[in-house]
Amino acid sequence: MTARNELRLLPWSGPEGKPCYLSTDDKGGYMSRLADNVEEEQLATAEALLERASDTLDGQDPDQEDLRRLTGELTGTLRDVLRVATSRGHLLGMSEPHRF
Repeated sequence: MTARNELRLLPWSGPEGKPCYLSTDDKGGYMSRLADNVEEEQLATAEALLERASDTLDGQDPDQEDLRRLTGELTGTLRDVLRVATSRGHLLGMSEPHRF
């Protein structure tokens, strides 16, 4: 088992939005691979959403409903990407991600 400070932050939340952690030395284990795959999907979703947001904002006067929906999707996706960055930062030995 890994030490408490070496727990992996998983790319999904638990009940009530609380973070989930994985404690294992097996980086090739089922849960580690599942977390890696979910992270890859989250990053791919963020990339596609960023392109869609750019297209929407470059277009002619998007309506408020489209902008509200886009803002909601961007907020959720940004939350996922920040969780991935935090998790990967911890895996690389960083204590906290840089705040911009």
